Amino acid sequence: MPPFLAYEDKGPDINPAPEVPGTPHVPHPPRVPLVLVHGHPFDRTMWAPQIEAFSSGRRVVAPDLRGYGASPMAHGRTPLSVFARDVEALLDDLEMDTFVLAGLSMGGQIAMECQDRFGDRVRGLVLADTFPGAETPEGRVARNAMADRLLREGMRGYADEVLEKMVAPGAAPAVKSHVHRMMTAAHPEGAAAALRGRADRPDYRDLLTRVTVPALVVVGADDTYTPVADAESMHALLPDSTLRVIEGAAHLPNLERPAEFNAALEAFLVRVDAQP
Repeated sequence: MPPFLAYEDKGPDINPAPEVPGTPHVPHPPRVPLVLVHGHPFDRTMWAPQIEAFSSGRRVVAPDLRGYGASPMAHGRTPLSVFARDVEALLDDLEMDTFVLAGLSMGGQIAMECQDRFGDRVRGLVLADTFPGAETPEGRVARNAMADRLLREGMRGYADEVLEKMVAPGAAPAVKSHVHRMMTAAHPEGAAAALRGRADRPDYRDLLTRVTVPALVVVGADDTYTPVADAESMHALLPDSTLRVIEGAAHLPNLERPAEFNAALEAFLVRVDAQP
């Protein structure tokens, strides 16, 4: 039976050093696979710079979430627990026992739900431009109202409105076009279902205090959706975390400033690889 989610799966799952004739074999630790969870209202192409950068040396898996990209449509309401269950089923199907789990924005909240659901498989946790708290009463009303609007009007008006908040003013035109294209390509029903599910999300702050693996918290310096102060709060909750603020980026630093984002992620992955 094929996996439920559409996904990208590139690179080796281990990357030993090449054997040199006449020299003793010194085993190198395997490079931990990397799983990338996209945000709303995007798809797995959001991670294109990271897939390209890291798949030459390690296995990288990036799914389209339920209701997004090429994955099956979602209707009604999609709780974060359903997204996490889908990710878990995909990783089971791909026989990925352990991995570094990275998520941005809604993807970060899904990563936290995954940590709660199957954290024993997570070797490292990357939370980018996200927030662990439950939604406020005002936020629940706003998310459900936006879901209604997307079903009525479609995605283009919303995409036009929020593009300049998703990326910083100095973002490259190609990046802006990519972000706008992902948003307008998203199906309104899938996006609305995700908004309704996020409106009822749990509070993950206590969970973060119990995360035993290394964590990386990344945020764009100009992010207004999840400001630097939110990232600092998450960093303080996590027992073993590193905080990286990416200058010149807003809500999507992995696309806006891929070199800086990838450098922070690479340093983190090297650290996780070296752990027993």
